[in-house]
Amino acid sequence: MKKWMYWVAACCACSGLQAASPGEFYTPEEDKKGLEQNGAVDPALPKVLIIGDSISIGYTPPVAKLLAGQANVRRVKVNCGDTKKGVAELDAWLGKDAWDVIHFNFGLHDLCYRHPDAKVQGNRDKVKGTISVPLEDYARNLETIVQRLEKTGAVLIWATTTSVPEGEAGRFVGDEVKYNAAAAKIMEKHGIRINDLHALTTSFKPEMARTGGDVHYTKTGYEKLAAQVAQAMREALASKKPGLVPPQ
Repeated sequence: MKKWMYWVAACCACSGLQAASPGEFYTPEEDKKGLEQNGAVDPALPKVLIIGDSISIGYTPPVAKLLAGQANVRRVKVNCGDTKKGVAELDAWLGKDAWDVIHFNFGLHDLCYRHPDAKVQGNRDKVKGTISVPLEDYARNLETIVQRLEKTGAVLIWATTTSVPEGEAGRFVGDEVKYNAAAAKIMEKHGIRINDLHALTTSFKPEMARTGGDVHYTKTGYEKLAAQVAQAMREALASKKPGLVPPQ
């Protein structure tokens, strides 16, 4: 097993979701609050689940705040990483809960190049490294994930992979467009809603990025992402149970 990878094993007893352990995939320290439970569970409200990378960890707290009183927002208790991990861990992440809506994404870790000798965080190296999950494997893994998610009966929302900035150490600008295109074909085939976070993040001002070349965002950036995610969830909930949560 390559040295930048570890298998995550613990489970969160209170919700059936897989719990965090020393990370297989990097999450900035300031974003880790998104891995915590986001408010008490109200049995009278629908349940939504967020599956994704550290970007989704960053926008989970403001999403929970925006949907307070409308839905129970929960997120898998780890950085979900790439589609290889998704295929392996999805059953544990879903737990035994009956989810009304599942908002999911994979991509940034799939298209990342890594080399075991690289000194950059996460062993990222787009010069000497090897791509984590080639495009064809990504599409095949994503198809497997979608088929499993469909069995939950939840309304599914696919979030496009957010933009790759210039200067990113392990990712090429534009690769996310190719991966998003492959994902779009799968989502269209299955009739799954698409929340275009890539289009949103490409419109961001430079100051919304945490630092130059960083795929992560500032508080303002995450709040803008959260607003679009929360609205997509409202619309999905309204389609599942008309009148339950009207779009705002």
